[in-house]
Amino acid sequence: MIPKGFLFSTAEAAIKKPGRKDLALIYSETEADMAGAFTTNRVKAAPVKLDIRKIKSGKGQAIVINSGNANACTGEKGLKDSGDMARFVSDALKIKSSLVYVCSTGVIGAPMPMHRIKAKIPALAANLGESSLEDVAAAMMTTDTYPKIVKKRVRAGNKTGVIAGICKGAGMISPRMATMLCFILTDFAVDRKTMDRTLIDAVNRSFNRITIDGDMSTNDTVLMMANGALGNRAISERSSLYPVFNKALHEVLYALSELIVKDGEGATKFIEIEVRGAGSKADAEKAAFAVANSNLVKTAMYGNDANWGRIMAALGYSGAIVREDKTDIYLGKVRIAHKGAATGTEKEATRALKKKDIRIMIDLHIGGHSAKVLTCDLTEDYIRVNADYRT
Repeated sequence: MIPKGFLFSTAEAAIKKPGRKDLALIYSETEADMAGAFTTNRVKAAPVKLDIRKIKSGKGQAIVINSGNANACTGEKGLKDSGDMARFVSDALKIKSSLVYVCSTGVIGAPMPMHRIKAKIPALAANLGESSLEDVAAAMMTTDTYPKIVKKRVRAGNKTGVIAGICKGAGMISPRMATMLCFILTDFAVDRKTMDRTLIDAVNRSFNRITIDGDMSTNDTVLMMANGALGNRAISERSSLYPVFNKALHEVLYALSELIVKDGEGATKFIEIEVRGAGSKADAEKAAFAVANSNLVKTAMYGNDANWGRIMAALGYSGAIVREDKTDIYLGKVRIAHKGAATGTEKEATRALKKKDIRIMIDLHIGGHSAKVLTCDLTEDYIRVNADYRT
């Protein structure tokens, strides 16, 4: 199940090391409407800078992706290399270079092995259609342990369109563009302004609500292509189809964000943190992220330690308005703290922490605002993966 009018290709360029496909191409048979979201890190990789300029046109036809090298902090040479990658692809496909987007992920600060990449691009273009979307998802992995793919069918009258998403990410994950690459493809025609607004809203409710280690990447990119191959009238926010399309897009991005957290480097547990009763939306988010990013909370979850004091401490330094004597904390369905004091339910709470999926609910009892953040536990394997990342 893939959207109509898209073709895929992968190749091995030995960008970091040989033995795996590390170069991929997504191609729409017709020019597509494009929308995007990018890292808010002030240090941006060369391909991100390139794509931010290109996305202003709202048009695109191809995305070339490499893993193993981020092409970040590589100066003018890095910018030239990204531009050259787009040009090599556009020449091979005989399309405008402005329609080719470039995405890279991997080691920061290392020059791109352009001679190896250039040598593979003609075959990459010639072999379009011989690889699957799953192959592309696998080719762009770095420390991921599995490809991340979500697809949804959406009925449009007597037609059925598809929204398909792939992403990569397992470490250096932090909010305000969670650190990753993500590509959303659909054969629906979508009004460009509508697609821009809908994608940003979906990103804010998914990828901007996850954290693994509190680190923000230089390469975060979400690109969405809508090629209109279904033949529908372009969806706008006034269309009768819009609520269904909007819901499906949000579900695809949220499911992808869950896959990233579940594949967190070294993670053994998936953790949903919900803060209720905050005085403002901003306070709810501050409190939830403070708990989610606390290494003490995350290691406690790994060790099945119902140490709710660590959660209370994180709430206190979060910057949100918090009243200790009003705060309730739940681990699973067990209320382990009531009005800032222990409830004597530690044994029951410890049993709840032995599950793979854990829910922490915090009620501040101050106002009517809430927020959810997804995270994972912190284990010895996270240190091992990142200590060995460049070797």
